[in-house]
Amino acid sequence: MKNITLRQLKIFEAVARHLSFSRAAEELHLTQPAVSMQVQALEDQAGLPLTEQAGKKVRLTAAGEEVARQARRIAEQLREAGEALAALKGVEAGRLKIGVVSTAKYFAPSLLAEFRRRHPGVEIQLAVHNRGTIVRLLAENNIDLAIMGTPPAEFETVARAFADHPLVFIAGPDHRLAQKRRIDPQQLAEETLLIREPGSGTRSALERYLVEHGVAAGSVMELGSNETIKQAVMAGLGISFISEHTIGLERSVGRLVKLNVSGTPVNRQWRLVHRTDKRLMPAATAFVDFMNSEGPRLIEELIGRHDDAGANQRTAASKPATAKR
Repeated sequence: MKNITLRQLKIFEAVARHLSFSRAAEELHLTQPAVSMQVQALEDQAGLPLTEQAGKKVRLTAAGEEVARQARRIAEQLREAGEALAALKGVEAGRLKIGVVSTAKYFAPSLLAEFRRRHPGVEIQLAVHNRGTIVRLLAENNIDLAIMGTPPAEFETVARAFADHPLVFIAGPDHRLAQKRRIDPQQLAEETLLIREPGSGTRSALERYLVEHGVAAGSVMELGSNETIKQAVMAGLGISFISEHTIGLERSVGRLVKLNVSGTPVNRQWRLVHRTDKRLMPAATAFVDFMNSEGPRLIEELIGRHDDAGANQRTAASKPATAKR
């Protein structure tokens, strides 16, 4: 494969990512025949088929998977080289690829907006997924940094804690436990627990809490996102265990309440994670420094704004109406 070009690898990586010649052509502003011709040339060099057609769908062969993986790696190395050269020139620029677990999406955009305000030359790519997908993106070196709770155990990482992450039980305001000052964990066994999918960090924390307090979960309903869980709790389908950082808006308007269950909140930590062998470029290093210095304060401010909004609304609601004359 001596005569492979960077252009061929770039085109094939786009085909592999979209599993479509037409979508790759659209992204690269090429015609579909031009994309097909370059992939064919790459296959001729490899001496193996890289794609196969299944009806209208494109699938990668084992050789195609390997070439796509190497193409992504080369593209990443070229990006890092470009950013290193920019840094040597004294230019604050470059691209920052951040992966965020879905629970952190309630504060991460605000943090990134503030970082971008301070570093306007940095191009930011944000990927929000469940924990399993973020771990995979880290493993494949497709993101520079990840905001998550527990770092992956599958490979070596550097994990820097930057803020507390409280997990709490929630219910609708009319739930029988909503006004109780103290709730024994054993009472949870009588409730329908709305939980996240297997692999979720929040679900793992809940399972540890139940074991530690000797609670045998009764009825359980599995839901795939925090938003779905909150809607289900507000609809009266059950109670849930969730990040306190995800419920600020609903609490501020009285749609959800935090239950006073003994042993809660369960305090975890938010971490900024990257592969141990990852060479952080200037933009990523600047973001690490930013999170260490500003992350906790900005998150607390976000929570405080929601709490203040809720307090103001409750105060307004409690005032007697003034009669019109």
